[in-house]
Amino acid sequence: MKSLWLESSPRIPVDTFQADGQYDSVVVGAGITGLTTATLLARSGQRVAVLEARTVGAVTTGNSTAKVSLLQGTQLSSVIKHHGAALARHYVTANREGQSWLLRFCDENNVSYDVRDAFNYAITDDGARLLGEERDACATSGLSAVLEDSSELPFPVTRTLRVAGQAQVHPLEVLAALAADLRKHSGELIEGVRVTGVKAGSTKGERSTIQTSLGEISAASVIIATGTPILDRGGHFSVLRPHRSYAVAFTVQDEIPQGMYLSVDSPSRTLRTAMVEGRPYLIVGGNGHTVGREAHTQSLVDDIIRWTQEHFPTAQAAFSWSAQDYQPASSVPYVGKMPVGGQSIYAATGFNKWGFTNGVAAGLALSAEILGGQMPWAKELYKTRVGKQDALSTAKTNAGVGVEMVTGWLGGLARTSHARPAEGQGVIVREGARPVGVCQIAGVTHRVSAVCPHLGGVLSWNDAEQSWDCPLHGSRFTHDGVRLEGPATRDLQAP
Repeated sequence: MKSLWLESSPRIPVDTFQADGQYDSVVVGAGITGLTTATLLARSGQRVAVLEARTVGAVTTGNSTAKVSLLQGTQLSSVIKHHGAALARHYVTANREGQSWLLRFCDENNVSYDVRDAFNYAITDDGARLLGEERDACATSGLSAVLEDSSELPFPVTRTLRVAGQAQVHPLEVLAALAADLRKHSGELIEGVRVTGVKAGSTKGERSTIQTSLGEISAASVIIATGTPILDRGGHFSVLRPHRSYAVAFTVQDEIPQGMYLSVDSPSRTLRTAMVEGRPYLIVGGNGHTVGREAHTQSLVDDIIRWTQEHFPTAQAAFSWSAQDYQPASSVPYVGKMPVGGQSIYAATGFNKWGFTNGVAAGLALSAEILGGQMPWAKELYKTRVGKQDALSTAKTNAGVGVEMVTGWLGGLARTSHARPAEGQGVIVREGARPVGVCQIAGVTHRVSAVCPHLGGVLSWNDAEQSWDCPLHGSRFTHDGVRLEGPATRDLQAP
C-alpha cells in the first residue's frame, strides 16, 4: 500500500550523515511536526539536523488525509469533558495559530492548497445529538460553527455541523517546501538514519548524545517528533492508544462533494477531494481500530471501496493506504520537555489525527521554548503531563494492553502448525517456547520472532499492509522484520 501523496511526492534533496557532528538542535522525525520545528530553529540561526529513519513523510504525515481544519469531529466536547472550557479555548487558539502559520508559509512558498468548508455529519439521531453538543462546545471555545439539516452528500444525513474557510493540502508538497526552507537556512535533512537512543547530559547545559544506526552525534537540544516517542523514559506509550485507519483515492465521474466531511457515527467515514498532477480524486477513509487488534485488515479497505461505490457508482479505486495516529488519554497533546532524563530532550505526540494544526502548533511552541520565547496558550495547553491525566482513561488503555499481552502469548504458544500460510498471509506458530511469525510474500516464506522488542508483546499479522503489528503499543515491522514505526527502536530478531 502506498498513498497518493507519496506516489506523487516532489523530489526532496537530502544531506549526508556525519558521525560525531555537533548541533544546536537535532530533530528526530521528518513529518509535519519535525520539519516545522526544525525550520523555525534554523531560521533563528541554530545549526539543526533532522534525522529520519525512512524517508520524509513516510509515516503519518504522508499517509494522512491532510485536512488543515479547526473542526475536528467531537474533539472540543472531549477536551471540555476532561479539562473544562478554559483549556478548550487554549486548544482552539493553538490550532488556529498552527493553521495560520502553515497557510501563510504555503502562500510565501508557492505551495497550493484548497480552501474548503469543513463538515461533521450525522446519519443517526444519536449522531445529530453529538453534533449539537459539539456546536455548543465550539461556541464555548471561541470557534464559530453552524448546524444545518442538509448537505451535498449523495445520501441522507440527519444533521451537519459546518465551520467555514478551512483548508486541505498535498502533504508532501508542504514537507518539500519546509525541507527546502530548512536547508536554505543551513539545516541538514538526513534520511535512512535510525535513532536508537539518547543519552542526556548529566548536568544542566551539558550536551546530549544521540545514538544512531550510523554513529553518534551531539546536540544541546533534542526534539522527538516520531508520532509516538521512541524513548520510553517519558512513559508516553502508557497513555497513548495507537490507532490505525484506512484511506482510498478514487477516480470518479459522478459529481463529488467539495467540502471536507467527517462522520460522527460508526463506522467512521472521512471525505475530501484532491487534484494531483492534473487529475481529480475523491479520497474516502475510515474504519479505524486499535493497532494489532483487527483480524483481517484488508476487509476494512474492501469495505471502504464497497461503501464508496454504493454512493458514487463510477468510483474506481486508484490508491489505498493507511495511517497510524495516537489518541491521548488526556484528550490534548503531550508537548514539552521529557518528564524523565534531562532538561534538553523534548517530545510532541498525541495529535489524535489532527497533526496539520496540532503538529504545527507544537513546532511553534517547542521552538519558542528552546529559543527563550513564550506563548501563553502553550504554557496552559501543554501543562498536562504523563502521569497527571485522566486516570480512568489510562486504566482502560493499560487494561486492554494487559489482556493483549496474556492472550497473545497464550494464542501464539497454542499454534504449533508449521504449514506454509497462503500467499500474502501470516501466522504465529510455536517453536520451543517462543512465538514465531511465518508469512508468505511473493512465493517466499519469511520467518521472524513474533515478540515485539519494545515490551514483549506478541505480534499479529496485518494482511492489508503485509506487516507484523504489535497490539500493545503500536510498533510495526515489515514482513521480514524491519521496524516501520512505533516506540520500538530495533528490528525483529531471527527466530
